[in-house]
Amino acid sequence: MNFLWQNKQKLNLFKKGILVTSSKFLRVYRWNPYLNKQPWFSIYPISLPMCGPMILDALIQIKEKQDSTLTFRRSCREGICGSCSMNIDGTNSLACLKPLNTKEKFITVYPLPHMYIVKDLVPDLTNFYSQYKSIKPWLVSLNSSKKEHLQSKADRLELDGLYECILCACCSASCPSYWWNHDKYLGPAVLLQAYRWIVDTRDDSTNSRLKFLDHKMRLYRCHTIMNCSKTCPKSLNPGKAIASIKYKISQN
Repeated sequence: MNFLWQNKQKLNLFKKGILVTSSKFLRVYRWNPYLNKQPWFSIYPISLPMCGPMILDALIQIKEKQDSTLTFRRSCREGICGSCSMNIDGTNSLACLKPLNTKEKFITVYPLPHMYIVKDLVPDLTNFYSQYKSIKPWLVSLNSSKKEHLQSKADRLELDGLYECILCACCSASCPSYWWNHDKYLGPAVLLQAYRWIVDTRDDSTNSRLKFLDHKMRLYRCHTIMNCSKTCPKSLNPGKAIASIKYKISQN
């Protein structure tokens, strides 16, 4: 096909030293069920002086100037929304926070692993968001007449390292337990969010939340591999939150 021929031409030019002006090459996973039943890779040259500093800048430049068919998610460009999560050189990360100027000449970009792919770098997060909804990620107050929910500074500090989660799914997509049991195991991202509401002193449903999580598949499929904490682009610790949930259930 035409796109395969173009990539072979680019690679041949690089080997011959003709494309030396391009400082980087992005090797991007592609899949479009309407074009080809099998996925393929597209290779794009990137000139560092003409591009922004991050991988997302390179992807945007590719879409605008080289290949408008390339599909990926993006929004804030500031590491806040979590939309541009993908696997970059073997590590789940946010493309907007991953520097382009590294020592590698080729940078390989995949979608998040072990997820159904809609197109190119876009994973289907329907199941992920359904699991998030199942933990009731909102404040539950049994006193409907209460207009304010006050909290001490010490209690507020308990939420640090939890509320910052942006639901990018990098941690869940790096967890082997979630790979094989994503239909039953909630995964590190959702469990981190669940713990955020469990320790919130303003919430009145702590016991029911713990009872919901006290399940051999929802919670106890975690085997403390700690891939989640290692890959989190916000430097959070989902593994610690999961261990804390288990401890609270044992003390309840």
